Amino acid sequence: MDETTMPWRNALRTNARDDAVATMQHTRLRVRLAGQTHRMSNPNSSAAIRLFCTDLDGTVIGNPEASQRLRRAWDALDRGTRPWLVYATGRSCADTRAVAAAQRLPEPDYIIGGVGTEMCDLSGEQDLADFCAQFGEGWDLAKIEAIVGAVPGIERQPPEFLHPYKSSWYWHRVDRSQLASLEQRLAGAGLRVNVVYSSLRYLDVLPLRGNKGNALTWLCARRGIPLDRVLVAGDTANDSSLFLLPGVKGIVVENAQPELFEAVVKLPVFVSRQVMADGVLEGLKHFGIIPAVPPPRGPAAGHRERGTWRGMLFGPEALRSLTGDQRELIATGYTKALEALRRNITPLGFSACSLADNSVTGTDANYRSVWARDGCFTIVQTIEMDEPDIREAQKRTLVTLLGAVAPNGQVPANVRIDDLSREYCGVGGICSIDSGLWLIIAVYHYVTHTGDMEFLHEHAAVLQRAMDWLSAHDSNNDGLIEIPEAGDWTDLFGRSYHVLYDEVLWYRANVCFGRLLEYRQDFGRAADYLRWSQHIAGRIKASFWPSTRNEPAAMVTFADRQASLGDTQYLLAEITPFGFNWRCDVLGNVLAFLTNVIDVERARTAFRFMWGVGVSATFPVANLYPVVQSGDPDWRAYYTVNLLNLPHHYHNGGIWPFIGGMWVRFIHRLGLHSIACNELVRLAEVNQLGKSHEWEFNEWVHGQTGRPMGKAYQAWSAAAYLRACQELHLASGAAENE
Repeated sequence: MDETTMPWRNALRTNARDDAVATMQHTRLRVRLAGQTHRMSNPNSSAAIRLFCTDLDGTVIGNPEASQRLRRAWDALDRGTRPWLVYATGRSCADTRAVAAAQRLPEPDYIIGGVGTEMCDLSGEQDLADFCAQFGEGWDLAKIEAIVGAVPGIERQPPEFLHPYKSSWYWHRVDRSQLASLEQRLAGAGLRVNVVYSSLRYLDVLPLRGNKGNALTWLCARRGIPLDRVLVAGDTANDSSLFLLPGVKGIVVENAQPELFEAVVKLPVFVSRQVMADGVLEGLKHFGIIPAVPPPRGPAAGHRERGTWRGMLFGPEALRSLTGDQRELIATGYTKALEALRRNITPLGFSACSLADNSVTGTDANYRSVWARDGCFTIVQTIEMDEPDIREAQKRTLVTLLGAVAPNGQVPANVRIDDLSREYCGVGGICSIDSGLWLIIAVYHYVTHTGDMEFLHEHAAVLQRAMDWLSAHDSNNDGLIEIPEAGDWTDLFGRSYHVLYDEVLWYRANVCFGRLLEYRQDFGRAADYLRWSQHIAGRIKASFWPSTRNEPAAMVTFADRQASLGDTQYLLAEITPFGFNWRCDVLGNVLAFLTNVIDVERARTAFRFMWGVGVSATFPVANLYPVVQSGDPDWRAYYTVNLLNLPHHYHNGGIWPFIGGMWVRFIHRLGLHSIACNELVRLAEVNQLGKSHEWEFNEWVHGQTGRPMGKAYQAWSAAAYLRACQELHLASGAAENE
């Protein structure tokens, strides 16, 4: 299937794997799922692993705080008995040494550089001079660069990524037919090469035997290390050759690109629940190499109290940049957030806001419902918590919504708690698109963390209907779905067609659905959805991050022709066939990084812009910058309905604590720990305000006055705060004491 064909229209393709892998038994799938949920006894021991080989960028590099935790854990191991450490990267060996020193990574024993075309022994025990001898046949760098350099839209990578046996380029959003054409031209010139394309951006032309996997095999043979004593880690397609070596064990970090998930779809690798170096640490602990995952900034004081992790989360070491009063405020907020969350537990699942604490009149009656987006968002944010009542509420929420899916696959916006009636549309009879998107995502998180395969099998047909209904909204087969005006969580706000927030969720839903199919051993279709999700990510970046870069091979959109826009600093809010909305959708940009649509570089650029213009100046964080004023071309007359969308109100620049929780996580994942801590304090302060009582976790806050508005004890406000506390301080470390 090429990238212009949707997976549901070509459901049964065979992935290129060895027959032995293709016939993997169900028990091996159970091992994989159990590994993700930490619910199997670890059969591995530290003695079993003699060599650990990991990619750098996006795997152990990306979050400086996590990289430091990795170094602490590795340096604490006995030097005489710990595994050999190998970095396998696209960088040159010299650049890798410089980057590793600058990032203060553990000192490696070997470096595999140039995507497997260069090797360096830092242990001083081996003479590797003959390593490159295997690459001479069929390799002519000058001829290769002449052929590749003539391709329209291609751009050479910087010198630090180049090597006599590696020709590296940037080639954006290329489909399989274009790659095949290049391969044919190279072969026609008598060249025997290996073409590696990853992240819809990086092109490497290597010698035929040049890849990370072959280089690692060569090294292991030289050192006499069997491949079944090797552990690897990575995040993109150019790492796949490591995982495909027979017998190796593997760690796929949570932020891995779908291309790597597709490549290892049939393999029982360990898929971490953490991103970058934190995910590697989680895998190292799983395989028995390290005894525990180090907490942020040293061991935290105290102990874990059931349900709160209070001592571990809020000890003076975990939050040492804050005062004692600030730490106490955050800790109090955690306890209050749990109380607010439990006010939303009903027999049908999570309500959007506490039924006992909010009066309802008129259209407010729909608050007495299990809302798909609110309920599923709450599930995703609380999925790490193992309290029985919360876990049961998660399951009941999913059962309620799955049982109300329409015959055509449409997920209801909400299900009324009092009479079980279903509402499939909102204002003006417009359908709710993101209800289905959040449901797919929430089911994935629930099954992954509980291992409840019976639940997945029971609801598989309904999930497929929901996915098909969503897929039908991509009417022109370009990868992006068309959204009706006010058809998502901003249900009184005038965005339509290609809306950033919805497209990011669409990408994530495809990844999640592909993984669910993998759990059910439907490997061919799983690979299709994972590949399609990679195409969606490319379309999002091409459409919503306009650039003045000349890309002749790319599809030209209306937004691309707006010379006045120049090189944007964030993902645009909306794209239509005839225009674009240049405003910054804060939620969409934050989600794009948290779901791995954009890389760290783009996320940092977007953060600098949002921080600079003050989207969190009052409290974390306004949902839109700048607000839409009356008379603006984006203004709609219905923004005055209930006075909700006046400037700095509601969806028009209001402050939403549920977005604030993701904002804190967004900053923390960028490695800005101190800033994230301070933003968490301010998020605690806004949740504390309340209209009638303290700690009401209100729905939203006025963007200028900072005064709380909307319903009290909002489930997703409380849930997002809980998740921010867990991830910022010791989510992975707390899990060690389960």
